[in-house]
Parts: sequence; structure tokens; C-alpha cells
Amino acid sequence: MYWLMGSVGGVSWYQHVLTILMMPISVWLCLQGRVLDKLMVGEVHAKQLGVDVNRARWQLILCVSLLVGGSVASGGVICFVGLVVPHLLRLAVGTENRYLLPLSAVTGATLLVISDILARVVLDSAELPVGVMTTTIGAPIFIWMLVKSHDSSS
Repeated sequence: MYWLMGSVGGVSWYQHVLTILMMPISVWLCLQGRVLDKLMVGEVHAKQLGVDVNRARWQLILCVSLLVGGSVASGGVICFVGLVVPHLLRLAVGTENRYLLPLSAVTGATLLVISDILARVVLDSAELPVGVMTTTIGAPIFIWMLVKSHDSSS
């Protein structure tokens, strides 16, 4: 149930080691903002702008896979925040990835801390799993974004 519900209450040192191992990958990914911006306009245009598309694609796939795997391994479904926060920020601050990636990390962490605090204080006699709180906060926003994108495509 720990992995299904998600929790930060039982964090142990091996998870901190995993976080420390993921930090250089996160920093590298944040530094790739300009390359990601060029890839957003399409592979042909990115190649014309000097990006080695195949190399960049495989590097990004590897790094993102390692980050997602490490995040889910250490936090379970509380990583649902990772789906909602970047999309909301993209609507609020724009699509420039060199700002969006670090801002997503900080905002996601802040939302997780707020969710954990709420999960601990909402009920007097028990503590809700933080995964319940992140899903309660994130699911309506995610559904709203899906409905909004469906309406705009019609």
C-alpha cells in the first residue's frame, strides 16, 4: 500500500542517495532548455538550427527515463504532481524550457510539501496518505486541462 498510496513519511536514507544520484541528471536536463526549444519547432527545423537530432533525442530519452524511474521508485504515485505542474506552468509562464524545467521542479516540490502538510492536518484522528492529497488536488486540474484541450481542438 505504501507504493500505491504514496508517502513521504517513511523516507529512508537510500531514497536520499537516489535523489543525490538524480541531481546531476536534473541539472543537465535543465541546461538543455535551448535544445528542447529548438526540438519543439520540429526535427527538420532543429537540424537546420544546428541540433544533432538523433543524439539529442537518445540523450533526452535516457535522462528522462532515469528521472521518471527514480522518482516513481522513491515516491510512488505522489509523482502524479509531475503531470499537472508543468502543464499549468506552461499555460502561465510560456513554453521557454530553460525557465520552465527548473520552475516545474521547484513548484512541484512546493506542491508536494503543501499536500503533505494538508494530509497530516486535515483529519484529527488519522493521517491521509499524501498520494490521496496530490491526486485530490491534481485530478480535477488534469481533467480540466483535458476538457480544455478537447474543446479547443473541436
